[in-house]
Amino acid sequence: MSAYQNDIKAVAALKEAAGNSWSAINPEYVARMRAQNRFKTGLEIAQYTADIMRKDMAEYDADSSVYTQSLGCWHGFIGQQKLISIKKHLKTTNKRYLYLSGWMVAALRSDFGPLPDQSMHEKTSVSGLIEELYTFLRQADARELDQLFTALDAARAAGDNAKAADIQAQIDNHETHVVPIIADIDAGFGNAEATYLLAKKMIEAGACCIQIENQVSDEKQCGHQDGKVTVPHVDFLAKINAVRYAFLELGIDNGVIVARTDSLGAGLTKQIAVTNEPGDLGDQYNSFLDCEEVSAADLGNGDVVINRGGKLLRPKRLASNLFQFRAGTGEARCVLDSITSLQNGADMLWIETEKPHVGQIKGMVDEIRKVIPNAKLVYNNSPSFNWTLNFRQQVFDAFAAEGKDVSAYDRAKLMSVEYDETELAQVADEKIRTFQRDGSAQAGIFHHLITLPTYHTAALSTDNLAKGYFADQGMLAYVKGVQRQEIRQGIACVKHQNMSGSDIGDAHKEYFAGDAALKAGGKDNTMNQFH
Repeated sequence: MSAYQNDIKAVAALKEAAGNSWSAINPEYVARMRAQNRFKTGLEIAQYTADIMRKDMAEYDADSSVYTQSLGCWHGFIGQQKLISIKKHLKTTNKRYLYLSGWMVAALRSDFGPLPDQSMHEKTSVSGLIEELYTFLRQADARELDQLFTALDAARAAGDNAKAADIQAQIDNHETHVVPIIADIDAGFGNAEATYLLAKKMIEAGACCIQIENQVSDEKQCGHQDGKVTVPHVDFLAKINAVRYAFLELGIDNGVIVARTDSLGAGLTKQIAVTNEPGDLGDQYNSFLDCEEVSAADLGNGDVVINRGGKLLRPKRLASNLFQFRAGTGEARCVLDSITSLQNGADMLWIETEKPHVGQIKGMVDEIRKVIPNAKLVYNNSPSFNWTLNFRQQVFDAFAAEGKDVSAYDRAKLMSVEYDETELAQVADEKIRTFQRDGSAQAGIFHHLITLPTYHTAALSTDNLAKGYFADQGMLAYVKGVQRQEIRQGIACVKHQNMSGSDIGDAHKEYFAGDAALKAGGKDNTMNQFH
């Protein structure tokens, strides 16, 4: 017997025990409301989605073709529409997640207004967005089930038992819109205690997976900007531990931690690591510093020196009081960061790169996997990359290496529309199309995400509407470019009253007041114009 039928029976028994005072209560209506409110708390969501993510990770370990994907969302409605679209077109949410981008929280969700990605926004705006996303996803469940309940009642009224049985099966096997969220906690918003407190808020809101980076919290920069400053490993591991303690305290024993390293693009550190003996973790971190050998006589006032093997080394210190790493050490530092994180509590890695190049990522992952054979990555398919130019240049270089004639192309100007129909552009586009598949097969990428795609789609669609509506197209710009497309493509929110919950409210009114209910969805509702 299904959970739906079990609930009907259980409420019927409660009703009987309550006697006449519950005469107006319909047990099936209660079962419907329970089905529409499957998740009562954020912790229930966190546990449910952690189980999904752990299953997906194990399946990827067995078969790298079953990688996962997500798009970054900055509002609950955007996340909701994404999942509705996935279910409509792909019939299942399996292996599809949501990503919560700290960049978009800073740019779009701060009370200060638009901010750069430097951890200046309010901490709780992150957990607030997680809660908002899951509120909208749960409402998508309620709306979809409400439509099934309405169809079930209609089939029963028509005496169509076969159709009623089919709809009942859809209700009993309903797939929720609630999926895992990979949530960005930036560099932890302060010390390890601050990281722990915010992680708890995020988990309580529903997060099963928290991504944290090894930058200095008060110097945090977007991963694709200059000026990034990393912390010694021991500092970063303390924050990984803080997140794990938060999961364990709240009972999410299989919560997922993604450790992000920005070392590839970070040429600076704020601290010289503590080291107790040659070759320990602190010594390895310090070995990447850009130093010059000096004697005691060479030392100036306030100089900092390192004793390594009996030699005095003076790290290069900038006017900002930051220390500089040697050029060309980024990949080696990424590998060490990644191995150290996985050996000390992280579940997966995030390596922030400066370009999308499977070979570069694979080279680092191969080194990591010599120590951690099942190392897996979450990878940022970033809008900060010029994908068209990057891949056309990669193909240009490959053609040149193969001895092909590339004299018809200007490598620096390959973004130009004049190359769009060329062989080079077509090969590049195919490499972009298969980038996620190739990266997962060759470079250990378990999860592909785009951090802030819906920031760009909102800007693009608004631009397209504005340029026509405020010019000579007037309403035709909206009707032709938006509404007509919504109707023909079956976009759910064309019936915006339904999407906002009007029909659910009507159903509840009928539950509560019976025939006396004043409902909004009658014959005069203009939403009836949309078929």
